[in-house]
Amino acid sequence: MAERQEEQRGSPPLRAEGKADAEVKLILYHWTHSFSSQKVRLVIAEKALKCEEHDVSLPLSEHNEPWFMRLNSTGEVPVLIHGENIICEATQIIDYLEQTFLDERTPRLMPDKESMYYPRVQHYRELLDSLPMDAYTHGCILHPELTVDSMIPAYATTRIRSQIGNTESELKKLAEENPDLQEAYIAKQKRLKSKLLDHDNVKYLKKILDELEKVLDQVETELQRRNEETPECLPLILYVPFSN
Repeated sequence: MAERQEEQRGSPPLRAEGKADAEVKLILYHWTHSFSSQKVRLVIAEKALKCEEHDVSLPLSEHNEPWFMRLNSTGEVPVLIHGENIICEATQIIDYLEQTFLDERTPRLMPDKESMYYPRVQHYRELLDSLPMDAYTHGCILHPELTVDSMIPAYATTRIRSQIGNTESELKKLAEENPDLQEAYIAKQKRLKSKLLDHDNVKYLKKILDELEKVLDQVETELQRRNEETPECLPLILYVPFSN
């Protein structure tokens, strides 16, 4: 499976032989509270696609288990399986669903490329996709003083620091126990250390939170502009991550 995943990153989507796309089962591996997973589930719901869902618990570190690392060598949710295709990373999954399910019964969620709205939607999609959501989440848990009226319990900071240390040890052990996945586990351990340096850096966190406020101001202006242009049929921007 891992080999198919690597092939797919640089190749056009494969087709399941003898079956239309709508007849091939969609299988989604996700975590309920994962922001990236929520984006994909939103798209699946808006398109009214049938999908078999499986929870991969992040608190229980199921995303680090060998079976899942063989699906996605980065060990991150969500992962979508469609026939012989294994698609990882939320943006790629959303693109795949938009490009694959083209029958008239399935709503299109992006405007046509010829539409005046396409470059604007694409701009905000890329802008919002670039936001470091994990840094906001972990950073505000590690440093609740950066939040307003924080409801984060005091024990959460201690718990997440402990969990971080346990995860590093766990990845090292898994690398030793699974030689075929050793490179993937070591790479994940390095990414984890790099991210944590940022997530625990108050100066960095203040910077990205200030930038976030400016981005949200842009989004608010754009939504108001769109509402004034076409109040009766405001095109859906799926990629705004602050709808809930």
